[in-house]
Amino acid sequence: MMRLLVALGLLFRVSRFELHVGWRYLYGGRRDRVMGRSALVAASITVVAALVLALSSGANPLAVIAVVLGLIATSVFSLLAWFSVFTSVSVLGVALGVAALTIVLAVTTGFEAQFREKVLGVNAHVIVQKSQSTFAEYRDVMATARGIDPEVLAVQPFIFAEMLVTRGKGHLSGVAIKGIDPALVGGVLDLEKHMIEGSVASLATPVPSTGDLPCTPAAVPAPRAAGSAANAKSDASPKTGPRPDPAAGAAPPEPEPGGAPAATEQLPAIIMGKELAHKLRASCGDIVTVVVPLSNIDFDTWRAKSSAPRTRKFRVTGVFYSGFDEYDRRLMYTALPNTQELVGRGDQVMGVELKVKDVSHAAAIARKLERALGGPPYQVEDWYELNHNLFTALRIQKAVLVVILTLIIAVAAFNMVSALTMMVTDKTRDVAILKSMGTQSSSVAAVFQIMGLAIGGIGTLLGVVIGITTAVVMRNYGYHLDPKVYLIDRLPIELRPMEVLLVIGVTMIISLGATIGPALTAASLRPVDGLRYD
Repeated sequence: MMRLLVALGLLFRVSRFELHVGWRYLYGGRRDRVMGRSALVAASITVVAALVLALSSGANPLAVIAVVLGLIATSVFSLLAWFSVFTSVSVLGVALGVAALTIVLAVTTGFEAQFREKVLGVNAHVIVQKSQSTFAEYRDVMATARGIDPEVLAVQPFIFAEMLVTRGKGHLSGVAIKGIDPALVGGVLDLEKHMIEGSVASLATPVPSTGDLPCTPAAVPAPRAAGSAANAKSDASPKTGPRPDPAAGAAPPEPEPGGAPAATEQLPAIIMGKELAHKLRASCGDIVTVVVPLSNIDFDTWRAKSSAPRTRKFRVTGVFYSGFDEYDRRLMYTALPNTQELVGRGDQVMGVELKVKDVSHAAAIARKLERALGGPPYQVEDWYELNHNLFTALRIQKAVLVVILTLIIAVAAFNMVSALTMMVTDKTRDVAILKSMGTQSSSVAAVFQIMGLAIGGIGTLLGVVIGITTAVVMRNYGYHLDPKVYLIDRLPIELRPMEVLLVIGVTMIISLGATIGPALTAASLRPVDGLRYD
């Protein structure tokens, strides 16, 4: 036990002699010119691939792979030019483990940040709902919410309804229509930032069923990743005027007898997600029909009240792009009275939503508001609770990947143990000579600890460089994702300094632990054993 304590304390009492001997054993004066030239060639390939990336527009996966392989090849040849094969393998094992862990942390953190950004982009920070079927006192609840905390910035009522929407013949989709207050929604949701055609303000008043609409791009462009959704505007259909579609009711009105033009019908306005507009082949200015499923059924008798469900025509006055496929493919917005009319609720809503100054305080404000409302039947949830399953799954996935990749670093540490053990065997005679000259056992142990920490340190440095470089290259020139599978259209990368420092710290602790065994073995050697057969 004393030997173990001595070995652990050596790191803080390292002399220049021990550092010199440890580095000489590790380096050994070895310099392989062939490997050095190979390292230069690999570095040149890396630079060329980086230049190709810099000059290319959009994603270039092959160039990204070339940069990563070039970095690894440069590291391998550089190590072999200066160190032995065993030492190089140990350093490379640590480097690859650190690089993999750095990249995985950047990707998982990026996914979490992207999902949070997308969720908060079109959702409120706090939502108040009622378990009962009626919610007519929503104005009182809004007043309570406004005064509950100074951090509450804005409040608005809303209704969600699952419906069908059609355009012409053969274009049908299930949608979620959200009724909002156009005058209040700007303070609660960042929807205007995501508009690529029209504006949220267009929902405030009905629009004529014919003629051009001011479907100009929004003043604040929607946030998009370069090379992916940057073509959202160009992908959308023409910006002004409806396309002829008699089946959808978009044809110009017929003149009345005597030459007087027919009165133009006024239609409620609606905005939809970009993917939904693409599916319906609709653009700003087109007319769509919303169908209320089962609205013709009397649920008391389970008999049909009419031959067809209730329908209502709307005119598209805007298209938004949130970057979150679930929203862009299914979500539509219209004015609150229009949704109330569709669902037959009268002056009732489904809930009230709030925006707070600091999103990290949303949970505390939600609990405070729930107490003020007296609890049930009111249910108050913050944005994280509403998306708890999604973010919990992301964090579990991140934790599992970190554990698995940390085990890879641990396996690399065993290679380090093997390399140091073989070095102890190879340097038995040198250790015996040092001890016969009066060198303390603690100094001998420190020499091999220095060697192990040098292997871990060089490997960690190389791994961090490879990992950060790969992450930056992938972030700027990375990969497209299928939004139907991953919900977002581009691989997200976010590097956090604290996570990189955590990787460095964990790796160095593992490296320190790997040096203890070989260091104690070297310290326990007797001079007579090393010199007996010389």
